Amino acid sequence: MVQFSKVNIKDFVEEDDDEEEPGEEVESAPPLNVGEEREIGSKGLRKRLVKSGVGWETPQFGDEVTMVNGVSEAALLLDLSYSIFMNIVHYVGTLCEDWSIFASTRTKNEPVTFKLGHEIYGYSVGRLGNIVDGLDHGIITMKKGEIASFMLQPELAYGVSGTIGVPSNSVVQFEVELLSWIIVVDICKDGGIIKKILETGEQIGPPGDLDEVCVSYKAMLGDGTIVAETPEEGMEFNVEDGHFCPALTKALKTMKKGERLSSLLENTLREEMENSALKTKISGCVCGKNWTRVHDAFGQKGHKSNNELPVIPPDSVLSIFVKLLSLKPVVDVTGDLKVKKKVLKEGEGTVTANDGATVTIRYTAMLEDGTVFERKGFGDVQPLQFITDEEQVITGLDRAVSTMKKHELSLITISPEYGFGNTEVKMEFSLVQPSSTILYEVEMLDFIREKAPWEMSTSERIEAANRKKEEGNQLFKIGKYQRAAKKYEKAVDYVSQDVPYTDGDEKIIKPLMISCWSNGAACCLKLSNFREAIDLCSKILNEESCNVKALYRRAQAYMGVAELLPAELDIKKALEVDPQNREVKLMQKNLKQLQAEKNKQDAKLYRAMFSSKSEDACIAEKVGLFSCSAAQIVDRNSRILLILNSGNSEHSFLVYELIETFVFGVLQRLKISNDEEDTSMLDESTAGMMVETEKYSC
Repeated sequence: MVQFSKVNIKDFVEEDDDEEEPGEEVESAPPLNVGEEREIGSKGLRKRLVKSGVGWETPQFGDEVTMVNGVSEAALLLDLSYSIFMNIVHYVGTLCEDWSIFASTRTKNEPVTFKLGHEIYGYSVGRLGNIVDGLDHGIITMKKGEIASFMLQPELAYGVSGTIGVPSNSVVQFEVELLSWIIVVDICKDGGIIKKILETGEQIGPPGDLDEVCVSYKAMLGDGTIVAETPEEGMEFNVEDGHFCPALTKALKTMKKGERLSSLLENTLREEMENSALKTKISGCVCGKNWTRVHDAFGQKGHKSNNELPVIPPDSVLSIFVKLLSLKPVVDVTGDLKVKKKVLKEGEGTVTANDGATVTIRYTAMLEDGTVFERKGFGDVQPLQFITDEEQVITGLDRAVSTMKKHELSLITISPEYGFGNTEVKMEFSLVQPSSTILYEVEMLDFIREKAPWEMSTSERIEAANRKKEEGNQLFKIGKYQRAAKKYEKAVDYVSQDVPYTDGDEKIIKPLMISCWSNGAACCLKLSNFREAIDLCSKILNEESCNVKALYRRAQAYMGVAELLPAELDIKKALEVDPQNREVKLMQKNLKQLQAEKNKQDAKLYRAMFSSKSEDACIAEKVGLFSCSAAQIVDRNSRILLILNSGNSEHSFLVYELIETFVFGVLQRLKISNDEEDTSMLDESTAGMMVETEKYSC
């Protein structure tokens, strides 16, 4: 029995990157030319290039590579049963002392396979051969078809113990030819399902839950019984719907178009795989099967026979051939799954149409049962041309077309909310009933994107901004507030401060931006988007602190979110600037009504609070006035402690946990200034509030 060196390959790989020792290979090192030699790492491993490989990819730790060793099929099956997966390589091992060969795969011209990063020892010569762990770090530098010679120091080879044909503490050399390798992925990150990629796919994928896939597979039990098999052209289904068993769906979510998988292996099944019946099947696994763990197949209940599947016993292990034949991406256009776009044919490049683009499409519009109700762009009928984001077509079609590339062909599914709604519509070939889900098969023939701001001169930007603002004004007049807000936002984008402007340009741009922000805030108020309205008005007030219209609209928005104190401050400031403004005065009157209602609610709240503290409430009723000795904000985002002194030495401080808006209202009434933070008297209404009257104001 040969005992291989148990050098820890992890210790060998993980070196200190901060210190670069002499001869150490770094990422910036140029590739070797044939005949050149270089030290790899700092452990004494040297590489000499004998023959260049092809491509640029190299194997990684965890991948399976193949080299030749004269391994018998039975031995290889035993290794697989213990999850010792391997790389496919040829090698010749020689002693550097006398250049005698102690191991070779070329004698029988049979490559050996092993898994990078896994120790291989405890096997006799002629089975797995004298592969040493230190060779891994050399193999990960090789390309497919490359031949290289590696010289290993004893600690990276067979160490003190040596092996058959290798004396103790011998320096050895391996000439290795990398024939191929297989990428290995732990799908569940728990060792339960291991995926081997036998055939890499295209740069399309992996599929998402919404995507439609076409898959070919064959599933078998351990005794060779075929439990499921697709036709050669495969089976189409949506990933989220699942198919056959959970393991298949999990595997598909890691695949790319054209990819072929092998060996999904549940480690807990090692003992079962050592029996002779399963060994025959493991041989097939090497050629392209997936082993799935029990609960990812059909679990402890198994599967009863039906028209589609035969009986599957409980806790069965399935082996599955899987290939992802095609992938049709499905895009959730609106984010609520009510407009979905399935790409039937990919378009050109990466650029899509955008809002404001002039698009030319041809399409066939259908009901869910396939009834065609409209067709454009076929035969003598001209294609449809329209400008996106202008409500020239139904919303769902507009939104989906804006995401399409030139010459893309897609099937768009539109729910009633983005289609014709609850109305009956008479179309070219058929009626569309109320609340109908409709489908459009659309091909993007051409589009002209709206010119981006960075493509424009300053004068063009100002002109475009004015045009968008005017479009917004027209939409506002007819009640299209959402679209109007987008127009104002676009107008600001055109003249945003990402390029320097002259003083003359600034004089034009600043009032234009303020006007668009103000109009946008008006739209937000109409749509009850109060927070956004506050943000827009604040931008204006940062530029013009006494802008009455901005103060008025921000106060209105504050009232919309029940923040009455900042609303009161904005109203007071607006009246200071324009004391006769009727609209602001009317708002002030409305605010006082809201404050009165709020006071009633708060009085009820604090009455309940004080009643639960009967002793303290009694003390509070006997004391007419309180002095504020401290007011400490514990957390502005949650609650605040207000400490009040009763003014009577016989009583301790009363500490109440109050909501933030109440505390700030009290502090305002106390008129605590920066210079007078020690003592301030509560006025009559505030004191009354503490003794359960309804005469306080927040």
